[in-house]
Amino acid sequence: MADHIEGKRPVLEALRSGMPIEEVCLLDNLEHDTLVKDILRKCKQKGVAVAHVPRKRMDELIRKAAPKAPAERQRKIAAQGVVAIASPFPYATLSDVIAVADEQAERTGRALVIVCDHLTDTGNLGAIARSAECVGAAGVVIPNKRSAHVTAATYKSSAGAIAHIKVAEVSNISQALEKLKGAGFWAVAATEHASPLLWDTNMTGRIALVLGNEQSGVSALVRKTCDLECKLPMFGDISSLNVAQASTAFMFEWLRQNGASC
Repeated sequence: MADHIEGKRPVLEALRSGMPIEEVCLLDNLEHDTLVKDILRKCKQKGVAVAHVPRKRMDELIRKAAPKAPAERQRKIAAQGVVAIASPFPYATLSDVIAVADEQAERTGRALVIVCDHLTDTGNLGAIARSAECVGAAGVVIPNKRSAHVTAATYKSSAGAIAHIKVAEVSNISQALEKLKGAGFWAVAATEHASPLLWDTNMTGRIALVLGNEQSGVSALVRKTCDLECKLPMFGDISSLNVAQASTAFMFEWLRQNGASC
């Protein structure tokens, strides 16, 4: 199903982030203010079609874009008169990710897969994907239900990196980890409840790094499925990192331990 992005600024950000936009719909006789001019300029640069639509069609698009928004909110969005229709994100399968990892391991002796245990924030997913792409991870695995999915916010927070790394949807995280373990991966849970520190944990070779939900962390069932678990040392008063920030530290420690050099 295609994604709908509503509002002038969100549509402009989606165009800037590299999200694959099929069409931008503008309300008939919409005033071409600075934002609208920027949208039209970006559409021309990227070869995105622009359609001028009547009020009835715009209202239909808004209902698709924000179906759960209160009527008053929908009216405010409709008043902006801009909706973009984006191509559905091309999710991979877990087998696709393992195939990439096999090729990487054969070539470099290392492979990394990021497994997200029911993250809820699409921005965090994008930031994690950005770090994963930077260290050369084979892919990111997410649940197909009760989880953040790839949206315009993900493209923005990943700085477009989400389009350059495989993202696989799976029905069950524990089962996905078992399949990864069968493919030669060690499953490592990043959790504050662990005793070993990241620096003292063997992260060489094929690693499936498991990241937990923003509120509850890695679930008990998933932790039991993992081979190892570790944490970052914390010395501040708050002693807490956002999952996306923490994931970057874990990923680059994996890269360091595997002797990667530019």
